[in-house]
Amino acid sequence: MTSPLASPLKILDLNAFDMRSTAGLDPATATLVERRRRTFGPTSMLFYKRPLNVVRAEGVWLYEAGGTRVLDAYNNVPSIGHCHPAVVAAVSRQIGILNIHTRYLYDGVYTYAERLLATMPAELSNIVFTCTGSESADFAMRAARGLTGGTGFIVTANAYHGNTLAVTEVSPSSASAEPRPPNVAVIPAPDTYRWGLDGLAATFADNVRTAIAELQSRGIKLAGFMADSIFSSDGVYPGTHGFLNDAVQAVRAAGGLYIADEVQPGFGRTGDTMWGFERHGLVPDIVIMGKPMGNGFPMGGVAMKPHLLADFGARAGYFNTFGGNPVASAAGLAVLDTLQSEGLQQNARDTGEYLRDGIASCAKGNDGIGDVRGAGLYLGVECVIDKTGKMPDARLADQIVNGMRERGVLIGTAGINGNILKVRPPLAFRREHADIFLDAFHATLRSSL
Repeated sequence: MTSPLASPLKILDLNAFDMRSTAGLDPATATLVERRRRTFGPTSMLFYKRPLNVVRAEGVWLYEAGGTRVLDAYNNVPSIGHCHPAVVAAVSRQIGILNIHTRYLYDGVYTYAERLLATMPAELSNIVFTCTGSESADFAMRAARGLTGGTGFIVTANAYHGNTLAVTEVSPSSASAEPRPPNVAVIPAPDTYRWGLDGLAATFADNVRTAIAELQSRGIKLAGFMADSIFSSDGVYPGTHGFLNDAVQAVRAAGGLYIADEVQPGFGRTGDTMWGFERHGLVPDIVIMGKPMGNGFPMGGVAMKPHLLADFGARAGYFNTFGGNPVASAAGLAVLDTLQSEGLQQNARDTGEYLRDGIASCAKGNDGIGDVRGAGLYLGVECVIDKTGKMPDARLADQIVNGMRERGVLIGTAGINGNILKVRPPLAFRREHADIFLDAFHATLRSSL
């Protein structure tokens, strides 16, 4: 069973500002838009009908040029909070001491690797460092192909995994209008709102088996199943604990690998666990990480089972000049320290539950809000034309996103229809911030519905 589709929206279409017109913008912002259009060209998108002109950030706040403070409930890359003093100090100190590639020995890099791997299941005891999540996904695909002898990949219908040539092919949310390569099979995301929770595991696993059979019918061997375990770009579907297990078993039975994309659900964001895949009691074959691991400092990583990395390494080498550099490692260590010292995983669980309950309470009696779901500080709010038909309402989602922006709170949209509100603040987002959010959300709903 698939979700209803209108005209599928790509990730760059969601909540995009039309840079062809600067009418209604203040002069300073209009000038910046014109400079951006002139230098960046037509492929660079801005958010919101009234774009932000930001000059600094701190914690969960962005500050606009005019001095207005805006609550950030959208950006997951500064995972522990914008410009966190611990990361600023660690990066500043290290860049004044040494920053070089990893063909020389340096203690801090291994300290970070050991600390990071210690947060994962024991079976995942090797890591390869990269500079971005896209590079991580690209390496994971390359490794999966080499290890399995297959070229086929299974992804969900609106997944986003990165923007290299190879990774764009397994990122339907950002793919071009060109036909999808025959080695990529697309399955529906686990739409818990329309499917329900009963039978979720069986339905999703059946879709995976169908995809495997489709690839086989084309003469293509499966290499891997790549999934963000909260299905964020698909519309935020955490589902029930463990529902991925049957699907992963089907993938492994067909000779493929399970690649867990933890760029968005990882590092404590889902609250109950450090990693999104842990909610399912699974040990992936490969784990992808990206910029949240350094609070926005450009870094990424790929954790692997050691026998797989050894097998791949015997066939092919890999070197990344700045992957795992000393400054990145310093940033990563500061993030791990802060997650623990500030109790941010527990905060994600507790504040996330408080915020989810508050949004559901605000939406009670409003026929345009069909579902409120999520795990930790990653929430999805489904906008529909009416609750009976459950038809997506992208217009309402757009109204709410821009209404919240005008009330000083930032959120985004997700989903193949662009009708799902995406709420994923930095993990420093506390109850007092949730209360500000809920006041703005309640006021925006009153004016939008």
